[in-house]
Amino acid sequence: MTTRIACLGDSLTRAQFSVDYLDLLGRRHPPGDVRLARFSANGDFAYNLLQRLDAVVTNPPDVITVLIGTNDARASLARYPVEQAMKRKQLPDRPSAGWFQQCLAAVVARLRAETDATIGLLSLPVLGQQLDGAAAQASHAYSRMIAEVAAATSEVAYLPLHERQIEELRQADPPPISYREVTPAATVGVLVQHAVLRRSLDTISRRRGLVLTTDHIHQNSRGATLIAEVIDAGLLTQGA
Repeated sequence: MTTRIACLGDSLTRAQFSVDYLDLLGRRHPPGDVRLARFSANGDFAYNLLQRLDAVVTNPPDVITVLIGTNDARASLARYPVEQAMKRKQLPDRPSAGWFQQCLAAVVARLRAETDATIGLLSLPVLGQQLDGAAAQASHAYSRMIAEVAAATSEVAYLPLHERQIEELRQADPPPISYREVTPAATVGVLVQHAVLRRSLDTISRRRGLVLTTDHIHQNSRGATLIAEVIDAGLLTQGA
């Protein structure tokens, strides 16, 4: 029987600038075993995801994964353009840790109330690769909030992506490259390299000395593989 999986999230799930973890997840299973659908939008905050759950609950899947909060965490950093993001994403309030947790809990509450799906909340990919840096610490703090939301409901699984990526980075012992906030120009630069110059996202990542990402945020194959592995281990292969 085919397992229908809905993957909810932001640009990491939409996979225009990241390696597609949905594709990698599907390849881990025989043809026809899983059917994956993405519900994602670039730049989304947890608030935005909460506003667009109708498409998910209208035709409830068997499994739902939620990977949201990277932009909420980025908004807590000193150089993040908060005002521009609020305007672009039509946020009614200034992003904050408390509001993020409130919105994520509301997402979970609606999914539980209106579907019978197995739900998994992923902690965040590590921002940057300096584990003692402000960006990585922000992704860690928001991951702890995700864990708290999952723990508040025994029927919701916590999928430890952040912890898995920290382990990977420690083993890799990467060069101390400082975190840089992604600008529109930088995003266009990646697209030009990828679409015009035909460089793979992994090549872009390698040329920049980055282990899991192309730009400190979006995932290369190594980072996306960890997302697929954590979802598979936490929701799809239990008891196999």
